[in-house]
Amino acid sequence: MSIPNILTLMRIILVPVIVIALMQESFQMALYLFVIAAITDGLDGFLARKLHQKTVLGTYLDPLADKALLTSSFITLAILGPIPSWLAVIVISRDLIILSGILIFFFMSISIEMSPSLVSKITTLLQFIVVSAVLVCQSFPVESGLLLLAFLFWLTALITITSGFHYIYKGICYINVASR
Repeated sequence: MSIPNILTLMRIILVPVIVIALMQESFQMALYLFVIAAITDGLDGFLARKLHQKTVLGTYLDPLADKALLTSSFITLAILGPIPSWLAVIVISRDLIILSGILIFFFMSISIEMSPSLVSKITTLLQFIVVSAVLVCQSFPVESGLLLLAFLFWLTALITITSGFHYIYKGICYINVASR
């Protein structure tokens, strides 16, 4: 087992711990754990490249760990109220669209390379920032943070929607090429 894959597995293990901290409204604990998980996301990719430890398992585990962490955080924070439910719906809908596309490719026996686009990486980064910012505001309440959060919510929604349409476009292009 490579170091990057261990970091990714650690991120997956942190997911239920973060959700429990959120459910108990231990926002500072959730913030610290979430930041650790976010750091492992950047670190595992960096180490995989630098140590030449890219693995097939890692290409599947890493996005799965991101989805588990972000989806569970968005759902829990939407239920608790700090994240608007409409934003959680947008974030989760995009992930369902991507998953549906992967399933369509699988059933059509179309082979695809799993590599995130730039807009997808920006989307994931913004989603990490939103959850972190919400947890900071819940842990250390300041009124000036509300305006920043509103801006981050709308920006994240816009970029997430753009990313969803980008994946739909890429999927249609793959299908058109494969059906020739």
